[in-house]
This record gives sequence, C-alpha cells and structure tokens, in this order.
Amino acid sequence: MKYIGIIGLGVMGKSLARNMAAKGLRLALYNRHVPGAEESVAADFIAQFQLESAAGYDDLGAFARSLERPRKVLLMMPAGAAVDAILDAILPLLEAGDVVIDGGNSHFLDTQRRIAALEKQGIAFIGAGISGGEEGALRGPAIMPGGAKEAYALVAPLLEAVAATDAWAKPCCQWVGKGGAGHFVKMAHNGIEYAEMQLIAEAYSLLRYACGLSPEQVADVLESWQRSELCSYLLGITINILRHRENGELTLDTILDQAGSKGTGSWTTIAACELGVPVPTLTAALYARHTSAMKTERVRASKAFDLFAATATLDVEVLRQAYAAARILNHHQGL
Repeated sequence: MKYIGIIGLGVMGKSLARNMAAKGLRLALYNRHVPGAEESVAADFIAQFQLESAAGYDDLGAFARSLERPRKVLLMMPAGAAVDAILDAILPLLEAGDVVIDGGNSHFLDTQRRIAALEKQGIAFIGAGISGGEEGALRGPAIMPGGAKEAYALVAPLLEAVAATDAWAKPCCQWVGKGGAGHFVKMAHNGIEYAEMQLIAEAYSLLRYACGLSPEQVADVLESWQRSELCSYLLGITINILRHRENGELTLDTILDQAGSKGTGSWTTIAACELGVPVPTLTAALYARHTSAMKTERVRASKAFDLFAATATLDVEVLRQAYAAARILNHHQGL
C-alpha cells in the first residue's frame, strides 16, 4: 500500500513527487488519461526518474485502492474548475477519515467552500500554499497548510519531511490557521512577491535610464546590494538575467515588456480592500503589470514623450536606501 497519492503531474506535481520519493515515501501517482495526448504520464515519469517507491495510474479507482487508510491525497491542479472536477471524481472513492490536500493556488474562499462540502462526508480538506516554484518543490518548498488542526496532524510528518528548513533546521511548514487560512497566506505571500519584483524593476529602470548604466553595470550595482542585508533570491536571479546573453545579444532586451499574472496579486488587493487594510505598494505593483499589458498605448506614448532621457544624476546609495525602505514597507503591508 502507498502512503500518499498525488493527483496532477505538471511541473510542480512531478517535482514534489521526486522530493517525496527521495525521502523514502511510498507514492501513488495519478494523471488523467487523454487518448493521443496524455497517456501513461505517471508510468513514464516513474520510469524516467527510476522512482522505485512509486506506482503510476491513469485509472482513478485503482489509484484510490492503492492507498493505505486513512488515505492522504495531494492535489496539484490548476486553481478553479479543475479542482472541483477532480474532487467530484474522487470523492465517491474515498471514505470518512481520509484527507485531501490542495497544493495549488486556489482562492481561499473556494477552499473554505470545499472544506464545508467534504466535512459532510467526514473527509478532511487542507488548503496548503506551496512556495518555491519547480526547484523549491524538488529541493524543499515553504508550505502553508490551513484547515482543521486535527487533520493537519495526520499529514504533518509528510509535509514537514519534504519542506525546506530554516537557519535553525526547523521545517518551513506550519499549520497557519483554520478554514482557508493556508491559501490566504499564500495569496498574501504572492502579493508581497509582486511588489518585491516591481521594486527591483523600478530600481533597474532608474539605474539604466536615469543613470545611463548598461544592464551589465546595473548587475554590478545589484550584486553589491546582494552582498548586503538586501540579499534575496529574486535579486540574485535578476543579476543573472541582466548578464545573460544569447547569440551575443542581451536576452533581456529581446523579451517582450509585458507581464501577466495568475490572479493572486489581484486577490490580495481585493481582500485588502474588503478588510479595509491599505496595501498601496502591493496594489501599485499589480497596476504596473496591468499597465505593461497596454502595449499599444505605451508605444504611442513613447513617441510623444522622451521617456528615456537621463534627466538627473542619481545617487546610487540613496537608491539603495530607498529600495531597502520600500522592501520593509512592502512586507509590513503584506503581513
């Protein structure tokens, strides 16, 4: 019998499966079967990475029967209708005492609705925010589970085993509250991240267009910041991006200057408005993304105004201090 089942073998699902297998957990893996498009996805994945402790299924009934009781099922699905569809399909195969974990970026109100629905059948539902992307899922993500504390106790050893660890060797995984609290925290976390990225983008813009520095010179400035208390993962990858070239050309200058979003930034702003909590830094970052999507209007404006003329000598140390202060304000608003 398998200790836990994972439904959904996209990038995050596969990375978490490899992480769990490396920890010695016995896995059942399920991916939908679509003739001619998605066939034997789980079995092929297991063979590719030689996951000896895992078994693959494209039949949901066989998948459910392979799990030891109480069953523990982790959903790694796109937020929204896909989660409800898979719940409709698997609930008849589960029984009271089982636990379902939603590891996607679901809206916290959807999570609360699902908790109430599954509770009627005696099945626990945990909404768990998972942060770290593909590499984090593989090497150790931060996990933000919410729901019934008693249900979390059943899966805590599993989640804490695969989570990242902090400077004190404690797992970056902790029950954060009842109901949809886990997905609410992940939502706010993403809102903070939106603003963090926007702050870096604005620092880059000022250094390049106000100070007239090349991308490589901007990278040198940011690298000095990275060696200070401003060190962060996002700043580090920005430095790498600024220096990256393809065919001798800076990759950054070949990328379309339009940013999309998956919804969590918007949800953060909406939730803050509903709660009466001012989060101007997070909201401005969201609006900057919306503005970036207005490509036609921005091109028209660029012809009417000399937007990129260096107009002042900017003290880089003052900019560094402003960036440091803005980061503190951003995190304060988000928290």
